Amino acid sequence: MGNAVLAGIHHVKFPVADLARSRAWYERVFDLTPSMEFPDGGGVVRGVGYEPVGPGVSICLREHPVAARGIAGFDPVSFAIADQAAAEAWVARLDALGVAHSPVIEASLGWLVVFHDPDGTEIHLYTVAEHGIDHGDRPGYGRRVAG
Repeated sequence: MGNAVLAGIHHVKFPVADLARSRAWYERVFDLTPSMEFPDGGGVVRGVGYEPVGPGVSICLREHPVAARGIAGFDPVSFAIADQAAAEAWVARLDALGVAHSPVIEASLGWLVVFHDPDGTEIHLYTVAEHGIDHGDRPGYGRRVAG
C-alpha cells in the first residue's frame, strides 16, 4: 500500500443553480481569480475553477441546480482561518459586503463564522486556533473521542 495516502485537498467544488450569480458572489466574497472554465458539449460554460486562495485551498463552482438545492442549509466544508481575530476580520468583511452572517461563535474547538451562498449552502470559517473550552456536554457540540 506504500504510497496510498492522501496528500491534501485538491479543490472544493460547490454545486450552484445559477453560475453567473454564484460566480459574482464567490468572486466578491472570497476575492477569487478565475483560472479555468468548463464548457458543456454546446460550448456553454457550466463550471469555473479559481486560483488557490490559500495553501491547498482551491474553490470550483459547477452548475447543478438539483445538487445545489439538495445541500441548501448544509455545510460541506469548513474553511480554516487563523484565530479569533481572523474571525472578527471576516465578520467586518462580510458586513462591508452586505453578506448576512452569524456572530463569531464559540464552537466545539475554536471560533466559527457561518454564512450562506446564494443557493443557501452553508459556509463555515473555522479557526485553527483552539479556545480550550470544553463544550462536550452541550447538545450539538462535538466532544473528543476517548482513545
